[in-house]
Amino acid sequence: MANIIKKDEQIFFKVNSALNKTLKTTNSYWQKIISIKHPSINGKEREVQKVLQYPEIVKVSKSDKKVFLYYRKYLKYYLCVVARHENSNGFIITVYITNKLKEGVVIWKK
Repeated sequence: MANIIKKDEQIFFKVNSALNKTLKTTNSYWQKIISIKHPSINGKEREVQKVLQYPEIVKVSKSDKKVFLYYRKYLKYYLCVVARHENSNGFIITVYITNKLKEGVVIWKK
């Protein structure tokens, strides 16, 4: 799996989500997101945390029932944070800006 957090890795941020999960990401994985996967997210750490805490919609992934897509309006688009839940914890897989919500079952709505 993409972001298994090792004991010695430094946590970049940790957030209690609207679904009562403690979601985190490490410094090194966040750098991968903002430098390789989605550079447009660079500098948007606070917005990402807000999406997890106060989403407008949360969906379950069609392909993996442990993966959740948190959406919140951002300018004229949506900011989407994709996270994997493991019991009461989890981690961020990726973050991106989109104009379209992915398919999937809505499990939480503002």
